[in-house]
Amino acid sequence: MEGDYGAGKSALSQRFAYGLCETGKTVTFLSTELDVQGFVEQMDSLDYNVEEHLLFENMLFLHGDLDTGGVFSSDDNEEQQRQDLLTDLMEADTIWSGDVIIIDTFDAILRNDPKFEALVRDNEERQAALEIISFFRDIISQGKVIILTVDPSTVGDEAIGPFRSIADVFMKLEMIEVGNDIRRQLFIKRFAGMGEQVGDRIGFSVRSGTGTVIENRSVA
Repeated sequence: MEGDYGAGKSALSQRFAYGLCETGKTVTFLSTELDVQGFVEQMDSLDYNVEEHLLFENMLFLHGDLDTGGVFSSDDNEEQQRQDLLTDLMEADTIWSGDVIIIDTFDAILRNDPKFEALVRDNEERQAALEIISFFRDIISQGKVIILTVDPSTVGDEAIGPFRSIADVFMKLEMIEVGNDIRRQLFIKRFAGMGEQVGDRIGFSVRSGTGTVIENRSVA
């Protein structure tokens, strides 16, 4: 799921997480932006009461504590702080234990991983992406689902292109100015396995106390 800052990626991924838990699935939600208090408060503001799901371990919330310098926040020397985030991510078995794994936002991990940064400088980010995809395929082969949110303005097409290509569902979020209003739209670029046509353009809003609301739907 792609979209610029403020397009609604987090709100939609939170709605997916809550809805999946309500239907009996287990969800791991990794956020690079919110800590657990901020996550619960935001979910409550959208009327998604996740406290029971967290207490009964239907949902596992994890905070990827990255600061703007691309390191985990601490008082240590900056060079010592830097970690191979993608390696740590793939080796953390707990993250991949749920039926559905949501990473919001995945581009923050890519941008703050020193090895990936080095590959970008050498114009080899596509190869790095393919290695990550190989790991994701192993996870998916176990019957699990991975949902990634990405801000495409922060990473190059060479890095995210392979992820677009292999995604069973590829959604793009856009904000459109209409007068003084900003309207959000979700474009379904790909939905594999559908036996019939699906609505490829969905207008939605995010309302306090209500959550995500579908405003309109159309088929091009």
